[in-house]
Order: sequence, then C-alpha cells, then structure tokens
Amino acid sequence: MRILIIAPEQNPVPPLVGSSVEHCIYQIAKQIPSSHHVTIVSRWRRGYPKTSVYGNVKIIRVQGATTSAYLRNVLNVIQGRSYDVIQIDNRPRFIPAVRKLFPHTLISIFLHSTTFISPPVTSRRQAASDLSYASRIIGNSRSLHNHLIKTFPEQSRKVRFVHLGVNPQQFRPRRSRRDGSSPFVVLFAGRLIPRKGLPLLMKAVKLARRSVPRIKLVIAGGTAKSGYKVRLKRIASSLGIPVVFKGYVSRSRMPRLYNTADCFVCPSQGHEAFGLVNVEAMASGVPVIASRNGGIPEIVRHERNGLLVTNYHSPAAFAKQIASLAVNHAKADRLARQARRDVQQRFTWRMTAKQLLRLYKA
Repeated sequence: MRILIIAPEQNPVPPLVGSSVEHCIYQIAKQIPSSHHVTIVSRWRRGYPKTSVYGNVKIIRVQGATTSAYLRNVLNVIQGRSYDVIQIDNRPRFIPAVRKLFPHTLISIFLHSTTFISPPVTSRRQAASDLSYASRIIGNSRSLHNHLIKTFPEQSRKVRFVHLGVNPQQFRPRRSRRDGSSPFVVLFAGRLIPRKGLPLLMKAVKLARRSVPRIKLVIAGGTAKSGYKVRLKRIASSLGIPVVFKGYVSRSRMPRLYNTADCFVCPSQGHEAFGLVNVEAMASGVPVIASRNGGIPEIVRHERNGLLVTNYHSPAAFAKQIASLAVNHAKADRLARQARRDVQQRFTWRMTAKQLLRLYKA
C-alpha cells in the first residue's frame, strides 16, 4: 500500500522536543513493513532538511506560520499524487480539504485526545461535519472510542480504536534495586498543566511522608506558561516537601530518568485518552499509580500491573498507595515485573502498526 500520514501543524517529525503525536507518527511509521511505502508530511523547522528518507518512510516537511498556511502547503505537496490510504493525525479540520483532493481514497483520522473535537477548540456541530468526510475514525483507546460513539452516534459505524505502544528495548528495568536507606523516588513526567494534577500529587507526597519520611518527588516536564511552574514551586515550598523540578527532559534521556524512580504517579484530573508515560514507566519496570480515568485502566490493571486510584481527586487516596509501595518492596517488585510483561505482550509500536494496517486493509 501507498500510505500518506499528515501530521499536525506544530512540530516536525521526528520531534526534537516533546510532541507526543509526532513521536507516535514516527514510531508507528518505522514499524510498517517494507512492502508498504509511507509518506509523512509534517511541519518544517530550522535545522531539519525539507526531505528525509528512512528505509520505506519518506518525510516531507513544509512551512506554515499558521494552521491554514500549513494546510495549504500540505495540499500543494500531495495534490496530483496517488495514495491507497491517507491518515490524518489529530486534526479533524484537515479532513474536508483532503477529501476534496481525494474523493475516492480511504481517509482515516487518528485521534489522540478529545481536544480537537470539543469546545473551546471547535463546536460539536463543526466536529461532526469534519468527521463525516472520514472513512475511518480511530481513537487511541477504548475510552476515546466510546466517547466518539456517544458524542457522534451518526458516525459510530466508522469508529475503531488502536492502542499506542513503546519500544521495550529502549525502556528497560534498571539492573539492581537501591538499598532501603536511600530516598524513595516518586516520579511524575508530563506537561506541567493544571489537569495533570501536580498540586494534588504534592499534597499526597506530604501525607505519605508522615509514615515514610524518605519519600521525595521528582517532576519532569515543561510548560508553555512559566507562571504555572512558579506556582508549583511555591506550593512545594509551602508544603515543605523535597521536590526536584527537572524541566523538559528529552526522549533520549527519559529511559535513564525512569530508572531513577521507585514508583511513577499519573494523577490526571481531566480525561486522559491513553497515557503513554504510564506504558513507558511500566516497560522500565517501575510500578505505576494512576487515576482510574479515561483510557488509563485499559493499560494499568489494579493490583495486577499497577495501582489505580478511583477517588483521584483525593490526595489521601494517592498517599495511601504511594506509602504502600514504599514499605512493601515485594509488592512493588511483583507489580513492576508484571507491568513489563504486559507491555511486551500488548503495547508495542509493532502491534500498533499491525492493527492500523489491518483496519486499512479491511
């Protein structure tokens, strides 16, 4: 098959910083067998060539100071070419214009969140109109799949889901456990935005330290609003807890960071469609504590490969689970070992690519 993947307008593929969607595009494309020809069109930025070729994957990068300018440039590049499948990632507003150029081609929208099908980004009416031009509507979790069917019942026959993955060879468990006298490191990784629940996590750490004083918190991630990071530091100071702010950590350094952690906490307060960081932590052999929210329970199975917090608005509920792992090493090790096994069996990029191809051939 000749497959075209259209990336969002913000960042190049592969991304140098952050950019989860662009990272997923690149990792999935690399796993598509060489019998298929893949073209990715993404944003160009200084330091990137206009065109790159990696085996059977060709990446074309175009300029675009605005979303509309980017889309125009994408359309100019793909016009007159022939594809068997066109996948648009996370930008439903692109579908009508692409459909106009390719009236008979299978066009799939691969959604990574509810952001671009919901207010304030768009109205339900506009989103429904955009989605009507798609041949397939794919979410990255069953939770997102169910949300799509509930919100757009008229599109339900098109809706499917495909889980994301990781490279288990990149994310590996550390060789040995630290001794019990060293700090118990609680790690958070992700964007520093309110819905990720960091103030709640800090309060949870303070509560957990009452029974396990050696607990400390490490926060990795950047923010577009420096004021929010200042606020988080003030909260940490007022609570009197040891917190290390790592700032943005590159993807190449993330495996090493996971290896410094004794547990990983994902206290999301808003809908989390998938939660790739949880899978990375699990592959790294780090026990995960996460909100029972959105698509997270599809990955983290309570008391099997991690711990889920049902009352995820409660700092005390998270504190209880953090303390339980800090004092029960056997439990932490059992969860961590099973977590890595589950990732290897269910959440790899190869599996993601295979499932997408199966949908496109159907």
